[in-house]
Amino acid sequence: MTRLSPGAALRRAAGGLATAGLLAAGPLAVGAPAQAAGPVLTLGGPAGTAVHPYPESGSPRKSSLGLTVDNPVQDGDGYVGEVTYSLDLSGIAGIADASVAEDTGADCEITGATAVCRDHGVRPGLSLVADFDLAAAEGSKDGARGTIVVTGSADGVTFTPFFTEVTIGGPDLVMKRLPFEQALQPGDVQPAPITFTNKGTTAADGVLLTLMYSRGLEIPERYANCEYSGEGPQEGSAWSTALCSVEGSYEPGVTYTLAVPLSVEATERAYDDTFVYRIDEDSASGRTAQRAGAPFTRGTGPELALKKVTAPARSVDLEPRDNQQEVDFRTENTADFLATGGKATGSAGETVTAEVGFRNEGPAWISRIRSGEPVATVDFTVPEGAEVTGKPDSCQGVTAAGTYREEQLGAPRYVCDTSMTVRDGAETGLPFDLRITEVVPDAAGTVTVRNTRLAGPGLPFDPEPANNTAHLVLNAGDASENTGGTSDGTTGTGGSSGGDTPGPTPGTSGTPGPSSASGSTGTTGSAPAHTGGPLASAGSVALLVSGASAVALTAGGVLYAATRRRAPQG
Repeated sequence: MTRLSPGAALRRAAGGLATAGLLAAGPLAVGAPAQAAGPVLTLGGPAGTAVHPYPESGSPRKSSLGLTVDNPVQDGDGYVGEVTYSLDLSGIAGIADASVAEDTGADCEITGATAVCRDHGVRPGLSLVADFDLAAAEGSKDGARGTIVVTGSADGVTFTPFFTEVTIGGPDLVMKRLPFEQALQPGDVQPAPITFTNKGTTAADGVLLTLMYSRGLEIPERYANCEYSGEGPQEGSAWSTALCSVEGSYEPGVTYTLAVPLSVEATERAYDDTFVYRIDEDSASGRTAQRAGAPFTRGTGPELALKKVTAPARSVDLEPRDNQQEVDFRTENTADFLATGGKATGSAGETVTAEVGFRNEGPAWISRIRSGEPVATVDFTVPEGAEVTGKPDSCQGVTAAGTYREEQLGAPRYVCDTSMTVRDGAETGLPFDLRITEVVPDAAGTVTVRNTRLAGPGLPFDPEPANNTAHLVLNAGDASENTGGTSDGTTGTGGSSGGDTPGPTPGTSGTPGPSSASGSTGTTGSAPAHTGGPLASAGSVALLVSGASAVALTAGGVLYAATRRRAPQG
């Protein structure tokens, strides 16, 4: 069984979306039975799937149905044992035909009105069960509806059944791609005259406009019929989301646009940013799914309104991939990454905890939200006379030359990748446990924040490469040793060992916290490995929504893009 990230699983459940988009599908699952003896696993998928009407000529077009299972356990291997999933297809007889998708990768068979999938084990979290294709049955009528019932069975396990409704025809809201200027300067504002067409077979009863914009962008307007996340308690997010409900009947074959274009502004933080704009039929369940429990604040300005543009001939599409458009912006801006080191003192045989890292002095935030790759790497060379006995999980021990090393403790050098986003003002500290094997006065280890590829170590967005290197000094003498990355020789100190938290005011030196390496002494004995996470905000990626439910990138707390782990680059 394939283990899915939340975003990937939601995309599967929605039955298809833009290549870069992710969506939150709202499963119509019933509650788990009370007092279940064993684990309770939840089956899920899209609450509804629209299928293209049977064509007058040619083969019917297929729609995708992705089914999932959620195992709520947090740790371990999950459930280990044989599992059977069954689909009762009798409810769609004469309405739609189901087949196993060619690329599903699952062991599934369809016999008559029943589909059966077999697997071994259910991992923790959300996993894909299987993908099916649905096509209109010959003789089916536009508007016909039927229900598929999904159940599961395994020894000692309770499965909550799942119901998904299949409908022939329906609205198909197609978003027009806007001609944005993508090379920007901080402060640039562009109009966004959102425009869409209903290319389906029925009218949409109200529409839900979803706007997602990464940290460097802003939508200045705050409409009364929109609600906004990414503010207040959500300020640590890489994304903000606006959900705008517009009442009315949106007819097949008609194009609509905003009565007054909204604005998209590149702020002083902008560098690499993305704007996502999506249209769906409005529903209370769709709005709830997109909020995913995150706080939203309603706007206080005028209402966002739509108007008709054209009324072309009716066409049938029913293709969810065209509900959404995305655009990437590159703003001419910089971010100053400043390496931080410190000092520690210890006797031979003692173990000290020392912290290294960096902070982003801004003004821009830096992200790789499209690729999910790390923004930068912290490269730490261990001081002479010390041996690493504990390290953050995000750091990998390598040889002195930067090549692969099997044993992770006791390495002469460590490389620590950031996550795919580093916010402006973020300060990152990486605590290492160092056992003093020999007291070497003024033993200095180098701390460098650099590009992830050693062959080209420069950071293209950083105008101050001189402060990308600092030192961690053990058993410093009276002579002053530069341990920080500031260009004027002042000392920078490690920040918190957490992730992307606001750091000191740009341009000032940090203040050591309880775990700071600056001047700290450690305790004797060996120390356990640290469990430090990614270096900076795991912001979240990826892009969004679907049919009956919808999306919210990290702004609403629904989605995130898992950073791919890479082998250390030499």
